[in-house]
Amino acid sequence: MSHIVTVQEAVTAFGDFMEPTDAELDAIEREMPVILADVDLLDAYITALDRTPTELDNRRIRRARRRALAARLAQLNQTDGASLPGGAA
Repeated sequence: MSHIVTVQEAVTAFGDFMEPTDAELDAIEREMPVILADVDLLDAYITALDRTPTELDNRRIRRARRRALAARLAQLNQTDGASLPGGAA
């Protein structure tokens, strides 16, 4: 008879050093508005996917697309300003 064993210890044995660093968590936090805007855009696409899109669906998609682009633009502007010494343009 063959015994079934778990590999839980082998999987979690490396967990301590696999955690995200503070810098990685900060990067995720900075990208969160873009991530959420992309989720809203995908949600708008998925809503209109199984039927013929109505004018309301088209407006929702356009609005979500504009928010996603605005979030990306805001992130780029923050990144560009942070990378310049002294904040000068």
